Amino acid sequence: MNAIETLRREHARLTAIRRDIHAHPELAFAEHRTAEHVARHLSLLGIEVHRGIGGTGVVGVVRGGDGLRAIGLRADMDALPMQERNTFEHQSRYAGCMHACGHDGHTTMLLAAAEVLAAERDFNGVVYLVFQPAEEGEAGARAMMEDGLFERFPMESIYGLHNWPGMPAGQFAVHDGPTMASADRFDVEIFGRGSHAAMPHLGTDPVVAAAALVQAIQTVTSRHLDPLDAAVVSTTLFHAGEAYNVIPDRAELAGTVRTFSEAVQTSIEQRLKALCDGIAATYGVRVEFTYRRGYPPTVNTSREAALCAEVAARVSGGKVVTDARPTMGAEDFAFFLQEKPGCYVWLGNGPGDNGCMLHNPHYDFNDEVIPVGGAYWVELVKRLLPPLA
Repeated sequence: MNAIETLRREHARLTAIRRDIHAHPELAFAEHRTAEHVARHLSLLGIEVHRGIGGTGVVGVVRGGDGLRAIGLRADMDALPMQERNTFEHQSRYAGCMHACGHDGHTTMLLAAAEVLAAERDFNGVVYLVFQPAEEGEAGARAMMEDGLFERFPMESIYGLHNWPGMPAGQFAVHDGPTMASADRFDVEIFGRGSHAAMPHLGTDPVVAAAALVQAIQTVTSRHLDPLDAAVVSTTLFHAGEAYNVIPDRAELAGTVRTFSEAVQTSIEQRLKALCDGIAATYGVRVEFTYRRGYPPTVNTSREAALCAEVAARVSGGKVVTDARPTMGAEDFAFFLQEKPGCYVWLGNGPGDNGCMLHNPHYDFNDEVIPVGGAYWVELVKRLLPPLA
């Protein structure tokens, strides 16, 4: 019996696990219940368990044969700080916290794969099951690395998977190269000299300077970058003033930068700084500019992407696309791919009951794809760590 048939027989039980995790969501670095559930599940399978990696991360170690080659499979565990609007029985029990990105499904699919791998051990080498905390904006991947993930568990490559709404359920998308963008933030403070709104000549207006800067920022991608370099620069915050008849002495801007290239990241950062300097000189204001690098671009390596596409096609009956457009969303799996070869794939979640996308208060993971995702992990292990003949 192959992996997908095995997991389909356990579908009801695995669905119950996923829905229990959904009902008890936990935020970044607070995934205590989820981590304990994962660790206990792995221990009952006879899998070596390491707790507390990067805070609340868990790593399971599954060995097959006597091979020394090792790979990593990663699932994220955290939820989002948002209120769930679903009314089904497994809705979140906690106000202001929800699994709106499907990490409950990711965790369950890797647990499902662990069951098959531990029972059969039909591979030759070591599999590290990486259950990661804090993907949602808190860089749990980096925290695990800083806690010695790759030194303590020396894997040659690492692999990730994300459910993808809007794509047919059970279909895979595999990118050779960029799959998700970077996510940087910038903050700008503009200091002028406040005055009565009826006497603007007695002050220095930071609102006018800030408005000019917002307009200038729009030229970063349209006039500064090569048109073939994909990037988004969005000003998403503009605060200034408190009264109708007062020109304030300060204005504040903030925004986000998304790219698929570290070189483009650097170019945009330099251009934004130059624009701020120019606005300061032109309008006689003082400008403080802060640029914070967030998640880097998620870039799959070619060899690993080809192998994953091959396995995905086998598991899904050929339902795999390799020409899907990347997304400007970001993912901290990118930190892993800066250190190790690997591949991050998408697994179709279907349209959803409400047609909603990720991070929507009505979102729910599609339990029908649990056997597909679990089988993908199992078959990937067998492809990368083939059993001895």
